[in-house]
Amino acid sequence: MHETGLSEAIVAAAVRRAAGRRVTGLRVRIGGHPVDRDVVTQGIQLAAAGTVAADTAVDLVLEPMTVACNGCGRSGPVDDHLAMVSCPQCGGVDIDVTGSDDVVLESITLDSAGRGAA
Repeated sequence: MHETGLSEAIVAAAVRRAAGRRVTGLRVRIGGHPVDRDVVTQGIQLAAAGTVAADTAVDLVLEPMTVACNGCGRSGPVDDHLAMVSCPQCGGVDIDVTGSDDVVLESITLDSAGRGAA
């Protein structure tokens, strides 16, 4: 997935909502395509450098989609991109993929001590 763009968008949304206050924590729910937790966390920290969200704590909640094969009956989470094209067990392409591909900035923790440096 495009973790860099995703990370930059998350930080931009947090900075907008913080309105100049220092951001000390973010909770983000990511559904859909598999993403690397460490890559997204690092991307957020890099995108936040030099902003009011610099050094923020990141809490990621990953919710992968589910693939169900109509051929062999296997059902389970999508753990790689190929599982969204064919069944990881039998290779069949008669599959149903369900779940949300939303990215939600669930919460922002702000420093109550005052305004941060932009």
